Amino acid sequence: MNCFSQRLWRTSPIQGSSSKNELVSSKPARMNGWSWPPQIFQVIGWLMFCYLAIVSFGIYIPLLPLPWNYVLYSLTGITFTVHFLTHIAAVTIDPADASVRAKQSYSRPMPLFDRTKQQHVIQDLHCYLCDVKVGPKVKHCGVCNKCVEDFDHHCKWLNTCVGGRNYWYFFVALSSATLGVLLLVVVLLFVSIQHYLDPNSLRTAPQYGKICFSTGLLGNGTWLVFLPLTPIKTSSSGLLILAFITVMLSITCLLLLCHLLGFHFYLFYKGISTFDYVKMQRQKETRRRDIEPGNANPVKNNKKVRQVRYVICLSLIMENFKKSAARENSFHYGTENPKENTPSMYLITSINITVTPYFSPLQKSR
Repeated sequence: MNCFSQRLWRTSPIQGSSSKNELVSSKPARMNGWSWPPQIFQVIGWLMFCYLAIVSFGIYIPLLPLPWNYVLYSLTGITFTVHFLTHIAAVTIDPADASVRAKQSYSRPMPLFDRTKQQHVIQDLHCYLCDVKVGPKVKHCGVCNKCVEDFDHHCKWLNTCVGGRNYWYFFVALSSATLGVLLLVVVLLFVSIQHYLDPNSLRTAPQYGKICFSTGLLGNGTWLVFLPLTPIKTSSSGLLILAFITVMLSITCLLLLCHLLGFHFYLFYKGISTFDYVKMQRQKETRRRDIEPGNANPVKNNKKVRQVRYVICLSLIMENFKKSAARENSFHYGTENPKENTPSMYLITSINITVTPYFSPLQKSR
């Protein structure tokens, strides 16, 4: 019982020290998503956000005819701005439990956990790594190396945990990203279709009139990008190739975002978190493996075998006891020895027979 009153850290001697109980240091806890090192998914996410923003506001939305370009400027600008702000908030907020935030300095390394001494990091609402009392919905994240309040999941795109303190920022960022990419896909499809049907409808910007007036000629293969600030000429093929690449990337992002957003709507409907869902799936998988033929639990099988043997032995004892009682009530003649037919002797004989019930002569005769 002393293990519950001590901090269970893994210890080993440090080089140059003769002590065998020195603390082995590990990586320090992460404060938020800006803590070093960054995740590769985090970098990819920011690069994709910058690319889509440049392509949207610099190339394709300016090509839309009036007044749709102003409408898409407003809608796309709002969604991108909301996503940017909520993304920053979700990454910056520390999702750790209040007791951890009050105690943790995020500078000293955390101890390693020794599973030979303690099975779970959190037991009896006490974290043996953070050395604090925590709530019932707190989980110690192995990546961030700290206890997270109302833990949902560790997000590689944010490079931090998603918990009770930053979950709604994460959800709004996810929703706004989905809406923004959807609007961009609509704009790209409209521009691509209009390029073949009526390309002049995409050349309503005043800069096209200036070029036509100065040169006296505006070919069908000449297009302007980065309107209205810095007009740059490009070819029709370059515009369509860039649109195709952007559509493929946008559709890929849209599928991932819609899948994740739909999953969280499902969690809302069930009233559970991502971590609860993962635990439930693991429990279902464990039960499924237990009932599959050939994968049954040997402990359960042994219990069933012992119960069957006990029932067989008990039935044999009762049958032999009835036979001994019948013989006791029968008549005895002078040539017989009554002591050989006492109930106690027959009862002992029946017990000796049922020691190995599967191989007893009485069972074979039946």
